[in-house]
Amino acid sequence: MEIHSFRTPGLGDQTYLLEHEGKAILVDPQRDIERFLDEAAARDLDLRFVLETHLHNDYVSGAEQAALRTGAELVLPAAAAAAYRYTPAFHLEELVGEGGLSIRPLHTPGHTPEHTSYVILLDGKEVAVFSGGSLLVGSAGRPDLLGPERAETLARLQHQSLHRLAGLPGDVELLPTHGEGSFCTSSGAGLYTSTIADEVASNPLLQITDPDEMAKEMLRLPMPIPGFYQYMGPTNTLGVKPMPGTSRPSLSLEDVKGQALNVVDIRPRQHQAAGLVPGSVGIEMAIDFGSWAGWLLPYNESVAIVADPDQDAEEAIVQLAQIGFDSVVGVVNDLPDGGLGAGFTLVDLDEANKLVGEDVQVLDVRMPSELEQVRLAGAVERFVPEVFTQGVPEQLDPAAPVLIVCGSGRRASIAASRLVADGFADVRVLTGAGVPDLAAVTD
Repeated sequence: MEIHSFRTPGLGDQTYLLEHEGKAILVDPQRDIERFLDEAAARDLDLRFVLETHLHNDYVSGAEQAALRTGAELVLPAAAAAAYRYTPAFHLEELVGEGGLSIRPLHTPGHTPEHTSYVILLDGKEVAVFSGGSLLVGSAGRPDLLGPERAETLARLQHQSLHRLAGLPGDVELLPTHGEGSFCTSSGAGLYTSTIADEVASNPLLQITDPDEMAKEMLRLPMPIPGFYQYMGPTNTLGVKPMPGTSRPSLSLEDVKGQALNVVDIRPRQHQAAGLVPGSVGIEMAIDFGSWAGWLLPYNESVAIVADPDQDAEEAIVQLAQIGFDSVVGVVNDLPDGGLGAGFTLVDLDEANKLVGEDVQVLDVRMPSELEQVRLAGAVERFVPEVFTQGVPEQLDPAAPVLIVCGSGRRASIAASRLVADGFADVRVLTGAGVPDLAAVTD
């Protein structure tokens, strides 16, 4: 038996392809299923099952389409109530494979109510468990994504589920879907896979014996929920269209001016700083581009991408489609040397410290958990997505210089595009690691 993993680092998730005697099982596939099916074909594998641990909150699933394409049996948690044909996975009701392999579903609610993990048995011995968003490496799936009203109940259920999984033999390989970089984790998950014995020994949540104490700990520091998450569960419940193609027509600036489009600029921040298309959102291309775009743009409304001629706009289109943004109308990559709108100024840490000494306005767009560790005295605080959903803080004077800080410059440059669009005349972005030398207040 071999298990092949496919990372989607921008979403912090992992898909698995289990191979055994010419048969295969696909677990929690992303929407762009070609990479999984191509691997199965290259290994001459017959895909027998497609398993879903839960109705995902952070991406559009490719499970239904993978099953339709291959004839594999689609297996969802029994309580999923999806609007398409599937085999319900009931607690402890084994699904028999071939060559001595079988699948034992374990109902593990907590991350979602229906959540189900899948124990893989080989000749009757438990050898691996696909734990989805239940037991993670050094953490667990967060219980608050369905709203604060259900969070405490789901957190207590997660306690039961974690200890149910911890009761498996210590040498069972732990294969979670969520991991480092995922907003579905309740705390910072580290490595991608583990074993039950290692988690029993080191996972801090497994050291908590009381369900109420578990709920208190998991909900102690609320994490922000990306805006697009609210659409993922319903989409995955009702059925997902096949992955759209990645080819889009070239557009000119004239094509997008005055149109009802959301313009997103994926160029490096150094190029954005020289000038932005008026009203555009600047999100430089990286592995987490799709997550930020899904958080900041109106869900699945028409999008035009601004890119440099040598940039891979197709990768941006794939990342958008992974979260259900299918309405990319085209790509603008023939920009004039001049004639764009206003931009912003990039500064290093030394320059930022000089600006602070001149009493410049400071906007801190780091995450709340980062602010809990170190706060910058005198800074205006607003997490970058809230700059878009709530608006630029009223305390900031558009006529005076503003220095925007995060931890690397990436989120600060995103926020800068909003301030520029709102008419701020002098926007500075601290780029590179570090925060300016304000008097820090540690909590």
